Amino acid sequence: MDFRVGNGYDVHQLAAGLPLVLGGVKIPHSKGCVAHSDGDVLIHALCDALLGALALGDIGQHFPDTADEYAGIDSKILLTRVAAMIRSAGWDIVNVDNTLLAQKPKIALFVPQMRQTLAEVLGLPVEAVSVKATTTEHLGFVGREEGIAAYATCLLRRP
Repeated sequence: MDFRVGNGYDVHQLAAGLPLVLGGVKIPHSKGCVAHSDGDVLIHALCDALLGALALGDIGQHFPDTADEYAGIDSKILLTRVAAMIRSAGWDIVNVDNTLLAQKPKIALFVPQMRQTLAEVLGLPVEAVSVKATTTEHLGFVGREEGIAAYATCLLRRP
């Protein structure tokens, strides 16, 4: 068996009055991500991890933020397409591990729903999907609530 590991990172600026979507779940908050798509920073990092594991480039190469067809798109659609690329190349997704960095809002209550949503989109058991959240102790752009960031790691296997 062959294995591949990928990692991804994404960041979005926060602005008042925009919807906040993380891990495919709408989170009640006064700020949301500034983005061409729905701004789901967690899913964007996860797409980059999956694409990177197979050296397929990054999310911007496949879904450019200059293309009208992706304006406001639900990032779950992008993740579905990336997962299909992985599978069509002959690989299985073993597991994914995601970390959100946000000073506010608190994410813990939404983690089970995010895990379930991502598991459904990826066709994985929920036990194979990890979502964690942390603050930056008021340091940096995340700590000042100017933005939100996410890291993602994945393991792929070719049977």
